[in-house]
Amino acid sequence: MSSTPPASPSPRTSVRRPRLPLAGVLRANKPSDIWFKPATSVVASAALPNLTLLALGRLDLMMYTMAGSFCALYGHNLPYAARARALAGVVAGMVASVAVALVAASFVSSAAALVAIGALLAAAQKTLCDATRIGPPGHLIFTFISSASLFAPQTIGQVPGHLALTLGAGAVAWLVGMAPVLVRPHGPERRATARALNAAAAHAERPGHASARGAAAAAVHAAWQSLLATGARSATRRALERLVVRAEVALAAPGDADAAQLRAWAAGLRGTGAVPRPARIAGTDDELLGAEVERASEAPWWRRLGPGSPLLPVALRTALGCALAGYASLALGIGRPYWALVTAASLYQANVTLTWNRGVQRVVGNLAGVLVFAAVVPLAHLSPLALVLCCMAFSFGAEALITRNYWLGSLCVTPMALLVTEFARFQEPTELITDRVIDTLVGALLGVVAAVAVTNRRAGDHIEAALTRVAAAHAAAERTLAAPAPAPAALESARRSLAAALVELRAAADTAAGEWWQRALPQERVVEAERAGHRTLAATVRRQPPGPAAVGETGRTAGDPSGARG
Repeated sequence: MSSTPPASPSPRTSVRRPRLPLAGVLRANKPSDIWFKPATSVVASAALPNLTLLALGRLDLMMYTMAGSFCALYGHNLPYAARARALAGVVAGMVASVAVALVAASFVSSAAALVAIGALLAAAQKTLCDATRIGPPGHLIFTFISSASLFAPQTIGQVPGHLALTLGAGAVAWLVGMAPVLVRPHGPERRATARALNAAAAHAERPGHASARGAAAAAVHAAWQSLLATGARSATRRALERLVVRAEVALAAPGDADAAQLRAWAAGLRGTGAVPRPARIAGTDDELLGAEVERASEAPWWRRLGPGSPLLPVALRTALGCALAGYASLALGIGRPYWALVTAASLYQANVTLTWNRGVQRVVGNLAGVLVFAAVVPLAHLSPLALVLCCMAFSFGAEALITRNYWLGSLCVTPMALLVTEFARFQEPTELITDRVIDTLVGALLGVVAAVAVTNRRAGDHIEAALTRVAAAHAAAERTLAAPAPAPAALESARRSLAAALVELRAAADTAAGEWWQRALPQERVVEAERAGHRTLAATVRRQPPGPAAVGETGRTAGDPSGARG
């Protein structure tokens, strides 16, 4: 055996409460490598409907077209086949959310009842977005639009027309989101593979750093999921699979990896040129990469909603926090309680500590954002065209900044949200700013209170379940290694199953580490399980026999720059 199995459980009885930090919460990070894609997509999607309504003199309807245009923010990490389905689902979800909100606004006159409906909608949107793993910006756009629609004057006869505007703008967003497939059909898969190679190179350069190892494991797992979502296995996909295998091998045995070569392969994936073709590893031929990888596909999203799901405490926090924030805003006499509701909804992350961090970022960003609004509003009031252009500029700026830190994105989100209220008529800026500041403080305070009040003591149970899965995958890999001559396909399957279990364990441990009111976590067992698992991963790599140099579809060897293109 190459390593010892994870240690057995040890009882823990103390209750832990992680600190709520301030240091580093506002620090700017590196921007996303694709920040410009959602930024340009949302502007392109909004331009046609917004300018059309401007020409017709009906800016009062722009809230409904914006609901559809914002759908262009989603799915930019997904391969195009999966993106087509995901964007269609986002548009359908947006139309459904707006429909519920508009029908409720037509028949319900009680502001308190509307707040309750908004809180339940926010919880449902948060849960479904987390379950489907749709990615940024998650539930927040849905909640912002549906909450604002709840408090918009509405009659039932107007609802079909308003929904048609949302659906039409959503169709434009779908087309904009899918347009790059005409230029770079394998762009998302190439980026995911490049991230995996770069992360594996960073791990190879710092093999003793647990954070680098965790980041590399997550990047490799994400790359496989991206390739699994592409459907048909083209020549480009097969070439990318071989590169991900190389990243996976470097993850398992960083001491034997060539970081410079990994980075060179990653650099070769830029643009639309040939995909680099490394030498094959025996056992990772096309049949293996097809059959074995497909077995690693994720379970359907609805299975994440069963009893004991880690999503349920977050859903309850969202419902309670949004309701408290909305009712507090009503009690203070604020005319737009949905601002407080949306502020609370924006906070909820995987655990209390991350929720606290988002609360600090939201408050700082919104308070600074109202100052930006005060500076820009004279320009926006020059004409309806100036108002539209300002909103589109802020939507671009929000996506350009939000990946660096949430509070930086709020510098643009806040003035954009304030300007949206002026599509029907220009309003007094001082009143808008005052209401926004109060709702921000109320929503953030009560949102964090709800996160602390609703405990998630099952977070420790999720670690135990993840440890059990790692132990089973670890044992299976060890049995495979113990065979006199294990088949390459069996080694590859065992390695991939163990790697996926380790990624899941790290995610569960990180989530539980930020929760309050729970027993002490089995951190020593997690560390030992990870160490043993990665030693076994390295052993599975070393048991693979060396393979011949790769020969591309054109008959050229691995060093030839001409190969699969995508």
